[in-house]
Amino acid sequence: MTTMTEASVREFKMPDVGEGLTEAEILKWYVQPGDTVTDGQVVCEVETAKAAVELPIPYDGVVRDLHFPEGTTVDVGTAIISVDVGGGSAAPASAAEQPAAAQPAAAALAEEPKAAGSGRQPVLVGYGVATSSTRRRPRKGPEVPVQQASTAIQTELNGHAPTAPEPARAAAQAAPAGLDRPLAKPPVRKLAKDLGVDLTTVVPTGPDGIITREDVHAAVAAAVPAAPEPSVASAPAAAPASYDTARETRIPVKGVRKATAAAMVGSAFTAPHVTEFVTVDVTRTMKLVEELKADKEFAGLRVNPLLLIAKALLVAIRRNPDVNASWDEAAQEIVVKHYVNLGIAAATPRGLIVPNIKDAHAKTLPQLAESLGELVATARDGKTSPAAMQGGTVTITNVGVFGVDTGTPILNPGESAILAVGAIKPQPWVHKGKVKPRQVTTLALSFDHRLVDGELGSKVLADVAAILEQPKRLITWA
Repeated sequence: MTTMTEASVREFKMPDVGEGLTEAEILKWYVQPGDTVTDGQVVCEVETAKAAVELPIPYDGVVRDLHFPEGTTVDVGTAIISVDVGGGSAAPASAAEQPAAAQPAAAALAEEPKAAGSGRQPVLVGYGVATSSTRRRPRKGPEVPVQQASTAIQTELNGHAPTAPEPARAAAQAAPAGLDRPLAKPPVRKLAKDLGVDLTTVVPTGPDGIITREDVHAAVAAAVPAAPEPSVASAPAAAPASYDTARETRIPVKGVRKATAAAMVGSAFTAPHVTEFVTVDVTRTMKLVEELKADKEFAGLRVNPLLLIAKALLVAIRRNPDVNASWDEAAQEIVVKHYVNLGIAAATPRGLIVPNIKDAHAKTLPQLAESLGELVATARDGKTSPAAMQGGTVTITNVGVFGVDTGTPILNPGESAILAVGAIKPQPWVHKGKVKPRQVTTLALSFDHRLVDGELGSKVLADVAAILEQPKRLITWA
């Protein structure tokens, strides 16, 4: 019987999973002490102030300890799980030799063995291995005793999971001798388990016959009747874990909600907001939406009014480029962007987020439809990466999905304008000299008055309204 030695134990530390973040909350453990783990296997899910991210372990071994239970907020650089790698592996440097503040994910993953002839793989969605040190906050309280982690997996993975290599021996260990086992990476196997999909019935489309996430989702779609099409920002935001008393409920403000609150307060009291409104007949736009749904160029794509509203805003920005800018307080300069990263405000189970479509200005209408569909699906699953929420230049918020006519939206920090779209509904309207029922909506454009004056803001809003009233302008103004 081999005795476990301290030299064979590796400590996996909480990495910096986003630009300079100092802490993250452990949402879910996918392993427990005694479980065998393999290089690249997802062991837990954590939530930062920006998004939920899954963490893969960078080596093979047996889980020895989970240092924190679910729901604990842990500083970056703090060891969260111990793994006995066995085989006489050299022990990592002691805590005294490796200051935790200088040991984010890059330090722990530096020990990851490389595949022959290949380089390191980025371990987290949206960014590579961190190279800079991070600042740590003082602990908020004493460490909580280790509790046995739950093995119930409830959160569905998105389509951008880490791509760390899966050792061939993992499949060999798990599969009975002589049994053909479908090829799939651990996160995809977990997804299939969560959704109740038998991998032996899934048709693989990945390289070398590997089953991908898309294959699993396709199998689900083939077996389950299609649900009603979701709208961006239409999913009700679920409350986080709360504390009930006899007469009130207290909800901790943390993670995405905490970051959103801080950003909105900062924006509201930093940028002087001005909001303008216009009510417009969008009957022709609604007819065009129905025509595009039947067009073969949009087969398999989500086509809805938001698609044409987004395209209208992009055309209006091209006609009025100075609106696509930001205010540089330090340099006292207005920075006009020659690209549009179009943000779409979305309500998710973890709160309001604003992921953006990179270089939306350069996309055709079908490409824009595809990007919007991916953004909606990822946000709905609560798996939007931090990188997807960085670098936005202008935003659309669709409050109409809640039946709201209009509002005065607050700017996303660092942006100069945000367009709110109200509910589209039949209203009496004067059309060709007669009062008729028409499809009508109200648009509201908030902008930073430091860099967008009333004339510029009015031109942008008027252009969007004109396009939605006569969508042929998408061609004539292109």
